[in-house]
Amino acid sequence: MKWEKAPLDVEKAKELSDRFGVSLLVASILVRRGILDPEELMFFFEEDIRYLHNPFLFVEMEDVVDRILAAKEEQEKVLVFGDRDVDGITATALLVKTLSRMGIPVTWKLPMGDDPYGLTKEVVEEFAKEGGSLIITVDCGISNSREVEYATQLGVDTIILDHHTPQERVPPALAIVNPKMEDAGYPFRDLAGCGVVAKVIWALAFGETELYKESFTLLNLRPGNDSVILEAAILKNMLVEDRITEVLVPGMVHMDQTRLLKFFGKRILVYDAKTQERMLRRIFGQDAEIYLEDLAPDLTAHFPGLQGKSLLRLRELSRGGRYRQEPFTELDVLINLFSSWVLKKFPSLSSQYRSILDLVAIGTLTDMMPIRNENRLLVKTGLKLLNEGAREGIRELLRQQNLTGKPLSSRDIAWQLGPALNATGRMGEPDKAARLLLSEVAEEREALATGVMELNKMRRKIGDDLWEQILPSARASFEEYGNKFVVVSDARIHRGITGILAARLSNFFKVPAIACAVLEDKVVGSLRSNRGYGVKHFLERCSDLFQDAGGHEFAAGFNLKPEDLPRLMDRLKGILPEVSLNGDEGSVLKIDAEIPPAYMNPKDLEFALEFFSPFGEENPPLVFRTTGAQIQSIDFMGRKEQSHTRLLIRTGAYAFPAVFWNSAERVGRDFSVNDTVSIIYEIQKNTFQNQETLQLMILDIEKEP
Repeated sequence: MKWEKAPLDVEKAKELSDRFGVSLLVASILVRRGILDPEELMFFFEEDIRYLHNPFLFVEMEDVVDRILAAKEEQEKVLVFGDRDVDGITATALLVKTLSRMGIPVTWKLPMGDDPYGLTKEVVEEFAKEGGSLIITVDCGISNSREVEYATQLGVDTIILDHHTPQERVPPALAIVNPKMEDAGYPFRDLAGCGVVAKVIWALAFGETELYKESFTLLNLRPGNDSVILEAAILKNMLVEDRITEVLVPGMVHMDQTRLLKFFGKRILVYDAKTQERMLRRIFGQDAEIYLEDLAPDLTAHFPGLQGKSLLRLRELSRGGRYRQEPFTELDVLINLFSSWVLKKFPSLSSQYRSILDLVAIGTLTDMMPIRNENRLLVKTGLKLLNEGAREGIRELLRQQNLTGKPLSSRDIAWQLGPALNATGRMGEPDKAARLLLSEVAEEREALATGVMELNKMRRKIGDDLWEQILPSARASFEEYGNKFVVVSDARIHRGITGILAARLSNFFKVPAIACAVLEDKVVGSLRSNRGYGVKHFLERCSDLFQDAGGHEFAAGFNLKPEDLPRLMDRLKGILPEVSLNGDEGSVLKIDAEIPPAYMNPKDLEFALEFFSPFGEENPPLVFRTTGAQIQSIDFMGRKEQSHTRLLIRTGAYAFPAVFWNSAERVGRDFSVNDTVSIIYEIQKNTFQNQETLQLMILDIEKEP
């Protein structure tokens, strides 16, 4: 097996270690992985949800909040329409629960059986006949222009909450919240659908406070050299809309000669009003009309540690400045304090909001969204919540998967919990999973969880049986498409497993793969990418053949007429010369750090593991290399055939248990007991009888001379 270790800029690692107070091991991994941007670093170091991006950065978020609040006021019928996968199911459950809590008459619907992806005219028409007036699509809708137009004709408003890549034609919805829209205004484009819904839920909670749409001026003055430095910022919906810094000489300027009038025409909030007013009157005279609201009493009541500390002192103690490239001033401290106070004052924006992030974590991980930027914080918080005590429906599912009492990791979600929920949609019954998340009746939850597990077993059997049947045609296709693509289409393929099958083919052949289920009236296909090929290129070149299509950068789905399938295959052959694939990186292990045996200690390894978790897309598990390790024992293991080994590895002062999959045949040939070896490995936590221990997951081993 090939492995590579990127060069390390030692000076950058030392600088990072000193600046953030972390070990050189952690700093080196950050540098080697290219994680140097202050904002990206913030989501590794901070765990408080106040560091999440403000939902009102979405330019159309106010329109969404206003329309939903109007629906509440008028008691309008609202339909939440989601997707059949875990992302869509969790997004649907979250929004339905929120709207129900608000007292809005809400129903929900997911594509069932062979229903197509996305909103349909039939759904719109049925809802309109029932007297409904607002449809909210979640994890879908961005490709439903015709359906949205039809809804408008019937007098039904549509709000689209989606994260899929927009097509050239965007639906004429009342409002669209999608981080992948070019003009979305949002700084992070890789939220899952449930993440987008979570942003709307926070915005709705804020919309129900007296602060919604109200503008404030936060003001701070500090002495300069024979002058006063004035800083002010206008906040609306907790966002800084405008900001100003002025150096003013006392007695030399009148208010209307400055740029301050727009800042002084609002409620002015300060910290220590007496001192601030004294400096203002020194500048503008004793007769100036000045009305300041002092935040200090409320802030110190909620945060006793602020007592007796100036903003200057608090700036020195603040962590926020570490993530800023521009100067971090006392006004920045005041803005942060005000934001923290608002979150403390309204639990719906903090502790209550935190309670929804378990489903956001499940949806984000299962939809394979990048675990970077604020997705790290959303998933990390959600995993903590799941481990503190999962909500009833999830708890019942965990019980049936024998995961109760086991600390859940991102791997457990991605490999066990998520696929079980996902199976309901693949087998045409996503309502089972949605009702499991929404049900308040214990007996119903138990029955639904049992149904979910049965569907998961069916899905596995169908997939396993089908794999052997389609593999020969897949191999032929691989050659036919110049070792650049794999395409399988078959009437035996269940439409619910096209995505799984495409992913498995892509991983097996290390190229982009398409799996198509050929039904009587249509072909349902899924495309999964590999080696950097963006699916948008494929969708654009074949758009005239599709009845419907959409997806992310590296995964997509489409429908087309059966008679157009041969044309699609010919079209793909025509664009093959344009398909450029990166090198086969799957066969190369990228080493994050080399750890000498003397530095192998559980404390440092566990800290690194916790610091970089949760792992997932764009944040793979840590991979280390250690030379001079000694194999102290070897045991064989395996259910049917003992094809795996369990090792005890001595490195310096510590001995670590280790697992090496599919390595039994290498014992005695490549390594033996008492050999000194070089190992490449991941670190995992192993739980046995409620006790956690560190375990090495060996990826490769090499005997040393």
